Amino acid sequence: MLPMFERLLAALLVACALPAVAVEVKDDLGTVTQIATPPQRIVSLLPSLTETVCELGACARLVGVDRYSNFPAQVNALPKVGGMDDTNVELIASLKPDVVLVAVSSRVSERLRALGMKVVALEPRSYKDVQRVLDVLGRVLGVNDAQRVWRYIDAGVKAAASSVPAQAHGVRVYYEVASGLWAAGESSFMGETLTRLGAGNIIPANLGPFPKINPEFVVKANPALIMIGSRGAEGLAQRPGWDRIDAIRRGRVCVFKPEEGDILSRPGPRMAEAAQIMARCLREKAS
Repeated sequence: MLPMFERLLAALLVACALPAVAVEVKDDLGTVTQIATPPQRIVSLLPSLTETVCELGACARLVGVDRYSNFPAQVNALPKVGGMDDTNVELIASLKPDVVLVAVSSRVSERLRALGMKVVALEPRSYKDVQRVLDVLGRVLGVNDAQRVWRYIDAGVKAAASSVPAQAHGVRVYYEVASGLWAAGESSFMGETLTRLGAGNIIPANLGPFPKINPEFVVKANPALIMIGSRGAEGLAQRPGWDRIDAIRRGRVCVFKPEEGDILSRPGPRMAEAAQIMARCLREKAS
Protein backbone atom coordinates (compact mmCIF):
# COMPACT_ATOMS: atom_id res chain seq x y z
CA MET A 1 0.00 0.00 0.00
CA LEU A 2 1.33 3.43 -0.91
CA PRO A 3 2.30 5.74 1.95
CA MET A 4 -0.28 8.45 2.74
CA PHE A 5 1.67 11.23 0.96
CA GLU A 6 2.05 9.19 -2.23
CA ARG A 7 -1.66 8.33 -2.26
CA LEU A 8 -2.57 12.01 -1.92
CA LEU A 9 -0.13 12.96 -4.68
CA ALA A 10 -1.54 10.30 -6.99
CA ALA A 11 -5.09 11.54 -6.35
CA LEU A 12 -4.02 15.11 -7.07
CA LEU A 13 -2.39 14.13 -10.36
CA VAL A 14 -5.54 12.29 -11.44
CA ALA A 15 -7.70 15.30 -10.55
CA CYS A 16 -5.44 17.64 -12.50
CA ALA A 17 -5.66 15.39 -15.53
CA LEU A 18 -9.45 15.47 -15.59
CA PRO A 19 -10.90 17.85 -18.19
CA ALA A 20 -12.64 20.98 -16.92
CA VAL A 21 -16.41 20.66 -16.76
CA ALA A 22 -18.09 23.05 -19.19
CA VAL A 23 -20.97 25.14 -17.92
CA GLU A 24 -23.96 26.55 -19.76
CA VAL A 25 -25.25 29.98 -18.80
CA LYS A 26 -28.43 31.67 -19.96
CA ASP A 27 -28.17 35.45 -20.13
CA ASP A 28 -30.87 38.13 -19.86
CA LEU A 29 -31.65 37.85 -23.58
CA GLY A 30 -32.32 34.14 -23.20
CA THR A 31 -29.15 33.25 -25.10
CA VAL A 32 -27.38 30.12 -23.87
CA THR A 33 -23.58 30.19 -23.95
CA GLN A 34 -21.25 27.30 -23.26
CA ILE A 35 -18.19 28.17 -21.17
CA ALA A 36 -15.65 25.36 -21.50
CA THR A 37 -13.18 26.78 -18.97
CA PRO A 38 -13.25 29.88 -16.76
CA PRO A 39 -12.36 32.84 -19.03
CA GLN A 40 -8.97 34.43 -18.50
CA ARG A 41 -9.50 37.38 -20.87
CA ILE A 42 -12.69 39.35 -20.24
CA VAL A 43 -14.06 42.55 -21.74
CA SER A 44 -16.83 44.27 -19.77
CA LEU A 45 -19.08 46.88 -21.38
CA LEU A 46 -21.11 47.87 -18.30
CA PRO A 47 -19.69 49.50 -15.13
CA SER A 48 -21.81 47.44 -12.74
CA LEU A 49 -20.58 44.23 -14.38
CA THR A 50 -16.98 45.47 -14.24
CA GLU A 51 -17.32 46.13 -10.52
CA THR A 52 -18.95 42.75 -9.92
CA VAL A 53 -16.20 40.88 -11.80
CA CYS A 54 -13.62 42.62 -9.60
CA GLU A 55 -15.55 41.97 -6.38
CA LEU A 56 -15.63 38.28 -7.32
CA GLY A 57 -11.83 38.30 -7.43
CA ALA A 58 -11.39 38.29 -11.20
CA CYS A 59 -10.26 41.87 -11.83
CA ALA A 60 -6.91 40.66 -13.18
CA ARG A 61 -8.76 38.81 -15.95
CA LEU A 62 -10.21 42.02 -17.40
CA VAL A 63 -8.43 43.11 -20.57
CA GLY A 64 -10.79 45.94 -21.62
CA VAL A 65 -13.75 47.94 -20.29
CA ASP A 66 -16.24 50.57 -21.44
CA ARG A 67 -15.33 54.24 -20.99
CA TYR A 68 -17.56 54.65 -17.91
CA SER A 69 -16.01 51.82 -15.90
CA ASN A 70 -13.81 53.59 -13.37
CA PHE A 71 -13.91 51.46 -10.22
CA PRO A 72 -11.87 49.92 -8.75
CA ALA A 73 -9.02 52.24 -9.72
CA GLN A 74 -7.00 49.53 -11.45
CA VAL A 75 -9.52 49.27 -14.32
CA ASN A 76 -8.60 52.81 -15.39
CA ALA A 77 -5.34 51.44 -16.80
CA LEU A 78 -7.20 49.07 -19.15
CA PRO A 79 -8.04 49.82 -22.79
CA LYS A 80 -11.35 51.71 -23.02
CA VAL A 81 -13.49 50.32 -25.81
CA GLY A 82 -16.12 53.07 -26.02
CA GLY A 83 -19.67 53.49 -24.79
CA MET A 84 -23.15 52.25 -25.62
CA ASP A 85 -23.38 54.06 -28.95
CA ASP A 86 -19.77 53.97 -30.13
CA THR A 87 -18.38 50.63 -29.03
CA ASN A 88 -15.11 49.89 -30.82
CA VAL A 89 -15.71 46.34 -32.03
CA GLU A 90 -12.34 46.17 -33.79
CA LEU A 91 -10.52 47.07 -30.58
CA ILE A 92 -12.47 44.43 -28.66
CA ALA A 93 -11.56 41.82 -31.27
CA SER A 94 -7.90 42.78 -30.99
CA LEU A 95 -8.01 42.10 -27.25
CA LYS A 96 -8.88 38.45 -28.01
CA PRO A 97 -11.41 38.06 -25.17
CA ASP A 98 -12.64 34.67 -24.01
CA VAL A 99 -15.95 36.33 -23.15
CA VAL A 100 -17.52 39.79 -23.54
CA LEU A 101 -20.00 41.00 -20.92
CA VAL A 102 -22.55 43.45 -22.32
CA ALA A 103 -25.74 45.23 -21.32
CA VAL A 104 -29.02 43.89 -22.68
CA SER A 105 -29.44 47.20 -24.50
CA SER A 106 -26.04 46.91 -26.18
CA ARG A 107 -26.15 47.32 -29.97
CA VAL A 108 -23.05 45.25 -30.71
CA SER A 109 -23.93 41.83 -29.28
CA GLU A 110 -24.73 40.27 -32.65
CA ARG A 111 -21.66 41.78 -34.33
CA LEU A 112 -19.45 40.37 -31.59
CA ARG A 113 -21.04 36.93 -31.90
CA ALA A 114 -20.66 37.07 -35.68
CA LEU A 115 -16.93 37.51 -35.12
CA GLY A 116 -16.88 34.32 -33.07
CA MET A 117 -16.81 35.87 -29.61
CA LYS A 118 -18.73 34.52 -26.65
CA VAL A 119 -21.14 37.20 -25.42
CA VAL A 120 -23.13 37.24 -22.18
CA ALA A 121 -25.77 39.99 -21.87
CA LEU A 122 -26.68 40.99 -18.31
CA GLU A 123 -28.40 44.12 -17.05
CA PRO A 124 -29.55 44.16 -13.41
CA ARG A 125 -32.34 46.61 -12.59
CA SER A 126 -33.68 45.26 -9.30
CA TYR A 127 -32.42 43.54 -6.16
CA LYS A 128 -33.46 40.14 -7.52
CA ASP A 129 -31.63 40.93 -10.76
CA VAL A 130 -28.44 41.66 -8.82
CA GLN A 131 -28.67 38.31 -7.03
CA ARG A 132 -29.32 36.50 -10.31
CA VAL A 133 -26.45 38.26 -12.11
CA LEU A 134 -24.11 37.29 -9.29
CA ASP A 135 -25.07 33.66 -9.82
CA VAL A 136 -24.52 33.87 -13.59
CA LEU A 137 -21.18 35.64 -13.28
CA GLY A 138 -20.08 33.21 -10.59
CA ARG A 139 -20.72 30.34 -12.99
CA VAL A 140 -19.01 32.15 -15.88
CA LEU A 141 -15.95 32.96 -13.80
CA GLY A 142 -15.79 29.60 -12.01
CA VAL A 143 -16.18 31.31 -8.63
CA ASN A 144 -17.79 29.48 -5.71
CA ASP A 145 -20.32 31.21 -3.47
CA ALA A 146 -20.80 34.36 -5.53
CA GLN A 147 -23.76 35.10 -3.23
CA ARG A 148 -21.32 36.15 -0.51
CA VAL A 149 -21.31 39.52 -2.29
CA TRP A 150 -25.10 39.70 -1.97
CA ARG A 151 -24.92 38.88 1.75
CA TYR A 152 -22.51 41.77 2.20
CA ILE A 153 -24.83 44.12 0.25
CA ASP A 154 -27.89 43.01 2.20
CA ALA A 155 -26.18 43.48 5.56
CA GLY A 156 -24.97 46.94 4.52
CA VAL A 157 -28.43 48.06 3.42
CA LYS A 158 -29.90 46.83 6.72
CA ALA A 159 -27.26 48.82 8.61
CA ALA A 160 -28.09 51.93 6.58
CA ALA A 161 -31.81 51.47 7.27
CA SER A 162 -31.17 51.26 11.02
CA SER A 163 -29.49 54.69 10.87
CA VAL A 164 -32.59 56.46 9.48
CA PRO A 165 -34.61 58.13 12.28
CA ALA A 166 -38.29 57.33 12.67
CA GLN A 167 -39.33 60.88 11.76
CA ALA A 168 -37.86 60.38 8.29
CA HIS A 169 -39.91 57.26 7.64
CA GLY A 170 -42.59 57.67 5.00
CA VAL A 171 -41.16 60.88 3.55
CA ARG A 172 -42.19 61.10 -0.12
CA VAL A 173 -39.15 61.23 -2.40
CA TYR A 174 -38.60 62.13 -6.03
CA TYR A 175 -35.31 60.65 -7.26
CA GLU A 176 -34.21 61.98 -10.65
CA VAL A 177 -31.56 59.68 -12.09
CA ALA A 178 -30.81 61.54 -15.34
CA SER A 179 -31.57 64.81 -17.07
CA GLY A 180 -34.76 64.81 -19.07
CA LEU A 181 -36.71 63.77 -15.97
CA TRP A 182 -35.80 60.10 -15.93
CA ALA A 183 -36.82 58.92 -12.50
CA ALA A 184 -36.16 55.96 -10.21
CA GLY A 185 -39.45 54.09 -9.78
CA GLU A 186 -40.42 51.82 -6.90
CA SER A 187 -39.48 48.72 -8.90
CA SER A 188 -35.91 49.85 -9.64
CA PHE A 189 -33.00 48.89 -7.40
CA MET A 190 -32.79 52.55 -6.31
CA GLY A 191 -36.49 52.56 -5.49
CA GLU A 192 -36.13 49.29 -3.58
CA THR A 193 -33.35 50.84 -1.54
CA LEU A 194 -35.57 53.82 -0.70
CA THR A 195 -38.28 51.42 0.42
CA ARG A 196 -35.88 49.48 2.62
CA LEU A 197 -34.75 52.77 4.18
CA GLY A 198 -38.37 53.50 5.08
CA ALA A 199 -38.92 56.29 2.54
CA GLY A 200 -41.81 56.71 0.12
CA ASN A 201 -41.54 57.19 -3.62
CA ILE A 202 -43.78 59.37 -5.80
CA ILE A 203 -43.06 57.12 -8.82
CA PRO A 204 -45.25 53.99 -8.55
CA ALA A 205 -44.01 50.58 -9.63
CA ASN A 206 -46.51 50.37 -12.50
CA LEU A 207 -44.61 53.09 -14.37
CA GLY A 208 -41.57 50.84 -14.64
CA PRO A 209 -38.08 50.94 -13.10
CA PHE A 210 -36.82 54.14 -14.76
CA PRO A 211 -39.67 56.02 -16.46
CA LYS A 212 -39.46 59.42 -18.14
CA ILE A 213 -41.73 61.70 -16.14
CA ASN A 214 -43.81 64.70 -17.15
CA PRO A 215 -42.64 67.66 -15.03
CA GLU A 216 -46.25 68.45 -14.12
CA PHE A 217 -46.52 64.97 -12.60
CA VAL A 218 -43.81 65.90 -10.09
CA VAL A 219 -45.48 69.23 -9.30
CA LYS A 220 -48.79 67.50 -8.59
CA ALA A 221 -47.12 64.75 -6.53
CA ASN A 222 -45.41 67.46 -4.45
CA PRO A 223 -42.52 65.42 -3.01
CA ALA A 224 -41.15 66.38 0.41
CA LEU A 225 -37.59 65.48 -0.63
CA ILE A 226 -35.74 65.48 -3.94
CA MET A 227 -32.61 63.45 -4.72
CA ILE A 228 -30.71 64.47 -7.85
CA GLY A 229 -27.23 64.54 -9.36
CA SER A 230 -25.22 67.75 -9.56
CA ARG A 231 -25.63 67.97 -13.35
CA GLY A 232 -29.41 67.97 -13.17
CA ALA A 233 -29.74 70.18 -10.12
CA GLU A 234 -28.88 73.42 -11.87
CA GLY A 235 -32.01 75.50 -12.40
CA LEU A 236 -34.20 73.05 -10.50
CA ALA A 237 -36.31 75.77 -8.89
CA GLN A 238 -36.70 77.51 -12.26
CA ARG A 239 -38.57 74.61 -13.83
CA PRO A 240 -42.16 75.71 -14.49
CA GLY A 241 -44.19 75.34 -11.33
CA TRP A 242 -41.44 73.64 -9.36
CA ASP A 243 -41.06 76.58 -6.99
CA ARG A 244 -44.35 75.36 -5.46
CA ILE A 245 -42.95 71.92 -4.62
CA ASP A 246 -42.59 71.42 -0.89
CA ALA A 247 -39.06 69.97 -1.19
CA ILE A 248 -37.80 73.04 -3.04
CA ARG A 249 -39.61 75.56 -0.84
CA ARG A 250 -38.09 74.00 2.28
CA GLY A 251 -34.64 73.37 0.80
CA ARG A 252 -34.99 69.61 1.11
CA VAL A 253 -32.92 68.72 -1.94
CA CYS A 254 -29.96 66.35 -1.83
CA VAL A 255 -27.52 67.03 -4.66
CA PHE A 256 -25.15 64.13 -5.24
CA LYS A 257 -21.59 64.66 -6.44
CA PRO A 258 -20.54 62.81 -9.64
CA GLU A 259 -18.60 60.18 -7.70
CA GLU A 260 -21.65 59.59 -5.49
CA GLY A 261 -23.80 59.39 -8.61
CA ASP A 262 -21.60 56.56 -9.89
CA ILE A 263 -22.11 54.59 -6.69
CA LEU A 264 -25.84 55.24 -6.59
CA SER A 265 -26.49 54.32 -10.21
CA ARG A 266 -24.67 50.99 -10.36
CA PRO A 267 -26.52 47.86 -9.24
CA GLY A 268 -23.56 45.92 -7.95
CA PRO A 269 -21.16 45.48 -5.04
CA ARG A 270 -21.36 49.12 -3.87
CA MET A 271 -25.13 49.09 -3.28
CA ALA A 272 -24.58 49.07 0.48
CA GLU A 273 -22.52 52.24 0.11
CA ALA A 274 -25.31 53.72 -2.03
CA ALA A 275 -27.78 52.96 0.76
CA GLN A 276 -25.55 54.83 3.20
CA ILE A 277 -25.54 57.87 0.90
CA MET A 278 -29.34 57.85 0.67
CA ALA A 279 -29.67 57.30 4.42
CA ARG A 280 -27.45 60.32 5.09
CA CYS A 281 -29.69 62.40 2.84
CA LEU A 282 -32.78 61.26 4.77
CA ARG A 283 -31.13 62.03 8.12
CA GLU A 284 -30.01 65.49 7.06
CA LYS A 285 -33.01 66.65 5.01
CA ALA A 286 -36.05 64.71 6.15
CA SER A 287 -35.74 64.48 9.92
